[in-house]
Amino acid sequence: MASFARTPAIYIVTSFLVLLSCSQQARGVNYTFARDATRAPAVSYYDYIIVGGGTAGCPLAATLSQRFRVLLLERGGSPYGDERVENMTHFTATLADTSAGSPAQRFVSEDGVINSRPRVLGGGSCINAGFYTRASDDYVLDVGWDLAATKEAYRWVEDVVAFHPELGPWQSALQRGLLEAGIAPDNGFTFDHIEGTKVGGSIFDDEGRRHTAADLLRYARPEGVNVLLRARVAKILFNVGGGRRPVAHGVVFHDSEGQMHKAYLNAGRRNEIILSAGALGSPQLLMLSGVGPAGHLRSFNITLVLNQPAVGQGMADNPMNAIFVPSPSLVEVSLIQVVGITQFGSYIEGASGSNWANPRHQASGGGQHRPPRNFGMFSPQTGQLATVPPKQRTPEAIARAADAMSRLDDAAFRGGFILEKVMGPASTGHLELRNRNPDDNPAVTFNYFSHPEDLRRCVDGLTVIERVIRSKSFQRFTYPDFSIEMLLNMTAEFPVNMLPRHDNDSRSLEQFCKDTVMTIWHYHGGCQVGRVVDAEYRVLGVDALRVIDGSTLNASPGTNPQATVMMLGRYMGVKIQNERLHAEGFRRRKL
Repeated sequence: MASFARTPAIYIVTSFLVLLSCSQQARGVNYTFARDATRAPAVSYYDYIIVGGGTAGCPLAATLSQRFRVLLLERGGSPYGDERVENMTHFTATLADTSAGSPAQRFVSEDGVINSRPRVLGGGSCINAGFYTRASDDYVLDVGWDLAATKEAYRWVEDVVAFHPELGPWQSALQRGLLEAGIAPDNGFTFDHIEGTKVGGSIFDDEGRRHTAADLLRYARPEGVNVLLRARVAKILFNVGGGRRPVAHGVVFHDSEGQMHKAYLNAGRRNEIILSAGALGSPQLLMLSGVGPAGHLRSFNITLVLNQPAVGQGMADNPMNAIFVPSPSLVEVSLIQVVGITQFGSYIEGASGSNWANPRHQASGGGQHRPPRNFGMFSPQTGQLATVPPKQRTPEAIARAADAMSRLDDAAFRGGFILEKVMGPASTGHLELRNRNPDDNPAVTFNYFSHPEDLRRCVDGLTVIERVIRSKSFQRFTYPDFSIEMLLNMTAEFPVNMLPRHDNDSRSLEQFCKDTVMTIWHYHGGCQVGRVVDAEYRVLGVDALRVIDGSTLNASPGTNPQATVMMLGRYMGVKIQNERLHAEGFRRRKL
């Protein structure tokens, strides 16, 4: 593939001046181009309409705005000034927040695993664990991206959102324990995906403040972009008929007051609508707009635009399993900072402190009130009481379980968890509509561990975790009288999903993997390259429509996808712009 990484000097200077002009907007709170969708006109026109202001949508909009008029539609609100997003210590509380205004919208897969999808400008970068790492060069080349251009796009992202974390004692012990367990060499700090043990980047700065994909909008040309918040896109509009291919030409969206708005593409055959609504949102919106499996769409009385059976297929989520390790020593608050990249396709990471269990705060005035903790992924509120039958998982039962856990001594929850997650994965599933409401979650099946290779990688990863726990480096943070079997049994009792448990969880690592599977929020697929979109991310069978986000991925990149999805938004924005300018300049020379 020919490189398009060389950007004209004038574009570099313009971008630099834009960045300087936004230097006072350290947190982006003064974006003059962002406003609530209630202030949008009933009808508007743009060169590009991007649906989804998330991990890919923000860098994509910022890039295209340098030359064109761009509308960015985000169904959620702003992350700025929202402590649930900006403060690292609120990580698990945000995931457990099921209120209508939460930046995290919970969904439960048909497999019984609790997950979250973003509902905020900045997307998944606003609610994730913050680890920043690139995909491997092999991944980049296999996908067909230009290697030099991807590295330039990564650097563009990293200048704004990526930081070098300082390891505390617990994370340092994990790093040394991984090396002692044989996950070598020691690669130190790097953004690169390299076999062995490394310290990766973080989107949390040294004050524990989160920096998100929304921060990349500081690169935008203010006159070139409008960002509408709480803009809920209902469907894409197509011109059809006459025996021609359907052509996307606009979108319908509603504001928070329920008022309908329409946005159309300006005249010009290179103007486009781009879906960046994520692995759930993009295939869902294609179906709601009439592009998808014909029989499924007709069952919801959706007018068929294009029979495309592959929409919603290939859904996957990298399964995660964790072992909780109680500590006799105090541990720091940490999210993912260290990763062990094994030879057998499993990645080992860990988190500690109050992101496992928020410490109980004493009530003011010396009262006896004991506010309940939030236990993140392991809480009864999140796990929905996996150990009881589904019909008994009532709000009252959840409240009783939460109260019982909150009465335990703080020392019982001091420690952290070491996790393994499976590369790929090889197991895939599908997505279907539940109804015609774009705000509701579709039905998603990931089929965790349906492929034996995934299960093998899980077991191999757990054996590495066992070696780390037993290592000399980790002795300070383990009780000598706690056996691995005890830790496995303890973890298996936590309500991490809605699956039944088995008696042999501590004796069979295969069963432990299946019973305690969790998400690592790396779900992808549904609009895969070669099935739903072509190599340039154009939707097959229709014109003026692309999908650029994690739904196009056939496998999760590296150990964590967020860096690559942000890079993809920038990469494709530069490519679209350069190819368009070249084509239009070529036509002008011909004239």
